[in-house]
Order: sequence, then structure tokens, then C-alpha cells
Amino acid sequence: MKPQTPSLTVDTVILFKNRLVLVKRKNPPYKGKFALPGGFVEIGESTEKAAVREAFEETGLSVDLIKLVGVYSDPNRDPRGHTVSVCYLAKGFGELKAGSDADSVDLFDLDSVPELAFDHNKIINDAKSDINAVLSQM
Repeated sequence: MKPQTPSLTVDTVILFKNRLVLVKRKNPPYKGKFALPGGFVEIGESTEKAAVREAFEETGLSVDLIKLVGVYSDPNRDPRGHTVSVCYLAKGFGELKAGSDADSVDLFDLDSVPELAFDHNKIINDAKSDINAVLSQM
């Protein structure tokens, strides 16, 4: 019998033009709220490739992953069910445009991030020192 396990997702903190990239969700849960770009990892796909793919699908940006921010596994982080998210910090390149699950995509200064979907404010807060370090080099 195959074990029942949580779904695997990725989220990416993308820095572009010295700001954070956030997408406005097109679909439930949290429809209309801003969130980090991300989504489900496909079978046979690494979390790194999934992060790059999801970033491009939702924001139009190519990304260079800088580092792992952390793994977020609270069973209540997603109202659809237990998900475990592997979260990355990345630099974005290209033309910013909303796609796939995003209603819109916007840039935010680190000190003006709104209340986000899921646990994404915690993820950004956990990455704050790394974000500031990268921004100081951009």
C-alpha cells in the first residue's frame, strides 16, 4: 500500500529591480490576495526546477536561484490540505507579466509588503537578512 503523504510545493522570493515580486492570486484559496510565486512540484521534477518553472509561469521572469530560504511544513499552512513547501530566494530577469494562476504581478519594497496568502509573510520575514544582503549588491 502506498503511504499517504503531504503534497510538495515550492515558493520563491524573487528580487527584481530592487523590489519583491508578488502575484495576486487568480484562484482559491486566497483568491485576490497577494502571494509569493509558487505551486506544486510535478512528478519527476526537482524542487529547483519547479521553482524556476513556477516563477516563469506566474511572473514571466527567468530566475537564478540564490539559496534555500527554508522548508515550511505546518499541516495547516494551506486550507486545501497538508502541503510542504520548499522555499527559495532568487533574482529575476526579463519582462514582468502575469501568467497562469496570477491575476496580476506587482513589485513591492520590503517595508511595504501587504498581508499575504498562506504563510508567505513568515517566509519573507525569515528571508529578510538574505534579501537585504542581495539588495545591497544589486
